[in-house]
Amino acid sequence: MEKTLPNNLKFFLTIVLIFLIGILLFLANNKASEYVILILNLMAINIIFSVSLTLINGITGIFSLGHAGFIAIGAYVSTLLTLSVSQKEMTFLIKPLIYPLNQIQLPFLPATLIAGLVAAGFGYIVAAPSLRLIGDYLAIATLGLGETIRIIANNAWSITNGALGLKAIPPYTNIYWSWGWAFVTVLVISSLVKSSYGRALKAIREDPIAAKAMGINVFSHQVVSFVLGSLFAGVGGALWAHLITTIDPKSFAFSKTFEILIMAVLGGLGSISGAIIGASIYTVGLEFLRVLESPFKIGFISFPGIPGMRMVVLSVLLIVLMLFWQRGIMGRKELSWDSVYALVAKRLKKRGGNDE
Repeated sequence: MEKTLPNNLKFFLTIVLIFLIGILLFLANNKASEYVILILNLMAINIIFSVSLTLINGITGIFSLGHAGFIAIGAYVSTLLTLSVSQKEMTFLIKPLIYPLNQIQLPFLPATLIAGLVAAGFGYIVAAPSLRLIGDYLAIATLGLGETIRIIANNAWSITNGALGLKAIPPYTNIYWSWGWAFVTVLVISSLVKSSYGRALKAIREDPIAAKAMGINVFSHQVVSFVLGSLFAGVGGALWAHLITTIDPKSFAFSKTFEILIMAVLGGLGSISGAIIGASIYTVGLEFLRVLESPFKIGFISFPGIPGMRMVVLSVLLIVLMLFWQRGIMGRKELSWDSVYALVAKRLKKRGGNDE
């Protein structure tokens, strides 16, 4: 029987870990370059995207391909709420912004919360009809609905400013906002997964018919999961918009969902810990691969930079991953203090045996 750590020690270690991460983020915010801070912000936002999609796709088993649509809703709603009235007048030149959005300006926190709630509302509207489908039909439906949101954003000039998009967005997103929301996302979703409700979601993922026979309301559980994932996608969209400070409909094409899917699959589709690891590796790896898009040398051989080459490399890596390592880094396992303790104990035991 494997030994486990006492719950009070796990709680203490968790608090210490959070404290250490907080110190590192504080030091980074005050000492690191703007580029490093940007990467850290993107990493936190990608964690929000990856964990929220993992709840829908990995935990509940809903094959959704429309995540970018909810990110777009969060980005546009928060931007329209935080832009000043004078900025809106200068931005919406072709068609004026509709009332009352043209007269409203809110602080960042309530704007982010409203953005998440609006995305959750649209998530319910999407989930109610589409979750009655199964398999490939469900994936096609969510993909189509996600693209519908993008097309509406491209044509609703009096709300989104159409293809021109929104610029000069206040740069409110910083390390504290992005990592604070990442912590809230992980805490809420991991707590849900560990609860009886989360066990019901996993049962639905494994066999919806058996879960229904056990008395689980499959449809309502799937809707709640989809809505919660959409809520955090909207929050992440708000943070992303106020980090890059300019958005347009092209920012939310299917490739955005594809990127998030890479993160989730890389870490292990079905693991919250895997989603965090996958998002972190993807964010850092994408920056390292940027060298492929500019001229570089290996020894005496020169290579011309090819725009978009890093996404090609990532796509190839995803194909290789799906062929040879389908469960990803974590599979469906979660990183816990017990697993860390067991790993350390195993290493120490092995080292002791070698010393003898």
